[in-house]
Amino acid sequence: MHYALCIIKMEIIIGLIIIAVGAFCQSSCYVPINKIKDWSWESYWLVQGIFAWIVFPFLGAFLAVPAGHSLFEVYAADPTATLWTVFFGILWGVGGLTFGLSMRYLGVALGQSIALGTCAGLGTILTPVFTGDTESLTLPVIVGVVITLIGIAIIGIAGSMKSASLSEEEKKKAVKDFNFTKGILVALLAGFMSACFAIGLGFGKDLCFSDTPDIYKTLPATLMVTLGGFITNAVYCFFQNSKNKTWSDYKKTSLYTNNILFCALAGVLWYSQFFGLSLGKGFLTSSPVLLAFSWCILMALNVTFSNVWGIILKEWKGCSQKTIAVLIVGLIVLIVSSFLPQLI
Repeated sequence: MHYALCIIKMEIIIGLIIIAVGAFCQSSCYVPINKIKDWSWESYWLVQGIFAWIVFPFLGAFLAVPAGHSLFEVYAADPTATLWTVFFGILWGVGGLTFGLSMRYLGVALGQSIALGTCAGLGTILTPVFTGDTESLTLPVIVGVVITLIGIAIIGIAGSMKSASLSEEEKKKAVKDFNFTKGILVALLAGFMSACFAIGLGFGKDLCFSDTPDIYKTLPATLMVTLGGFITNAVYCFFQNSKNKTWSDYKKTSLYTNNILFCALAGVLWYSQFFGLSLGKGFLTSSPVLLAFSWCILMALNVTFSNVWGIILKEWKGCSQKTIAVLIVGLIVLIVSSFLPQLI
C-alpha cells in the first residue's frame, strides 16, 4: 500500500513538472518574435500562427491515433462535439488577438498576468458549467481558483504601484506603448475570451479513440480549438494586411529563412503549453481534483514564468523595493496555488 501511494505521488509530481515545462515554453514564445525582421505585426502573427495553431497541433493530434486508424474518424464519430469545439476555438481566437494587445499596453509581465489570471479562473469554472460536469467543481478546486485569483490580484497591485511610481518617460522606456487603463480593459477581455479554449477542450473531451493513451487524449480536441482560433486570427490579419498595405511583407523572400525560422520557434514554444497539459493530465488521472484544476495550474504557471521574463527583460526596472516585494509575494501565492488543492 505504501509503495502504491509513493507511485501515485510520483506520477502527480511528474505531471505537474511536465505542465510547468510547457508553461515555461509558452512564456518564452514571445522572445523569438523579437528576432523577426521587417515584417508588420499582422504578417508575422499570421505566419507564427500557422505553426502554433495548425502545423504543431496537427502533428500532436496524430499521436492520439492508433495504428490502422485515421484522425478523421475521431471527428466524424461525433460531429456535434467537433463543431462546438471549433466554435469555442473561434471565440478563443478573439482572446488571442486582444491578448497580444494587452502585452502591447502593459508589457509581457503585467499583460500576461491579468489576461491569464482571468482566463485561469473563468476557464476552470465555466468549462464544467457549459459541459454539464458541475460535479468536478469540488471545494478544493474552487479554493484553488480563489487562491490563484488572489495571486493574480496581488501581481495586479504590483503593476498599479509600478504605474504610479514611474514617470511617463520611464514607462515608455520599459514598455513602448504603456497605457495602464486601456491595458487592463483589454487584458480582462482577452482573459474572458481566452477561457473559451478550456470550454472547447471540455466539449471535445471525447474526441479520441478508446485505446488512445491518457497522455495524448486531449490532443485531437486541441487541434480543433486551435483551428477555430486560426480562422479568427487569419481573417483579422488579412484585413490588416489590406488596410495597412503590408501584403508586400510576404514578397520579401530574402527574409524567409530568418523570419520563418523564428516564427516556427515561437509556434512550437506556444504549442508546448497544451502539449504539456495533455501529457501532464495523463499523469494526474489518480487525482480528479488536479485534473479539474489542471487548466488553472497551467495558467498560474504561465503567469509566474511570464513575470520571470518580465524581470529578465527589465520591465520592472526602476520600481521600488516595495513594488518588487509585492510582485514576489504574488508569484509565491501562484506557485502555492498550483498544488494546494491536492493538500485540501
